[in-house]
Amino acid sequence: MKVFSLDFIKQRRQELNMTLQEAANAMEMKNASTYLKYENGVYAFKAEQLPLLASILKCREENFFEQKISKTAI
Repeated sequence: MKVFSLDFIKQRRQELNMTLQEAANAMEMKNASTYLKYENGVYAFKAEQLPLLASILKCREENFFEQKISKTAI
C-alpha cells in the first residue's frame, strides 16, 4: 500500500533551502502559515496541486508516495 509522505515534502523543501513563505508564494497560497498547515497535514494537498508541488520541489509526483508494508500477526 502506498501512502502520501508529508515528511518527504518537508525534507525536500528544506534540502532546497526553501522557506515556508517561498513555498507558499510558489503554490499561490496566502501566507506561510497556510502552507505549513498543508505540510503538517492539517489540510490535505489536492491531486490537482501535486504537479505544481512537484515542479516547485524539483521532484516527480511519485516521490510523494512511499510503500507502506503492514505487519502481519503470526
